[in-house]
Amino acid sequence: MTEVTDFSAQMTRIAGEMRKQSDDTETAVRAMTKYAVDAIPGAEYASVTLVTNGVVETPVIIGDLGGEADELQRELGEGPCIRAAVNDVTVWIDDMLVDERWPRFAAEAADIGIRSMACFFLYIDGDDFGALNLHSTRPHAFPSEARLLGELFAAHAATAFGAIQEKQQLRAALSSRDIIGQAKGMIMERYKLDANGAFALLARLSQDTNTKLVDVAAQIVVAGPESS
Repeated sequence: MTEVTDFSAQMTRIAGEMRKQSDDTETAVRAMTKYAVDAIPGAEYASVTLVTNGVVETPVIIGDLGGEADELQRELGEGPCIRAAVNDVTVWIDDMLVDERWPRFAAEAADIGIRSMACFFLYIDGDDFGALNLHSTRPHAFPSEARLLGELFAAHAATAFGAIQEKQQLRAALSSRDIIGQAKGMIMERYKLDANGAFALLARLSQDTNTKLVDVAAQIVVAGPESS
């Protein structure tokens, strides 16, 4: 229990660092995956699997064999990473040579040197599903303690991702507000309108051209005062 408690404290610290240091989700995912390999016993390689509308992608790979294992699953359309991502479960293979759930994948994974895996549900974002996958060249590399630590890791990582996405959304909202404010100021200056009148003109241009308000504002700002 002490090991789990210490690991949870470590993950809280790591999640906090990810939130403070990462300006984008891709950077955070890569950092988290590297942390997982370093922190979870048995892990030699790692990858992140994303499933979006049935399309399987691997945006992050730590170690060549981790990428090769994910490529096999994309080619075969089966495997533990996809199951973990879509079904919100932890999935593991103790030994590729005896596992019967995904026979084609297990046989080919063993051929490239992967003997055991542990896959953890990571997050759902709209239609996107994700899983964190750990790989080992040794059979039975992930006992119950390692799987518990992996689940804690994935839970903390999901929290960090949520905070990073909120930060990105806030930054985008503030940027949009600034652009709209600039466009309003240019319209007010050129047409001698008050703030409400300038915004109404922007809104009408947006509606008439079927263009987002912020995009109309950006066009006005980029074109300069003479265009407004």
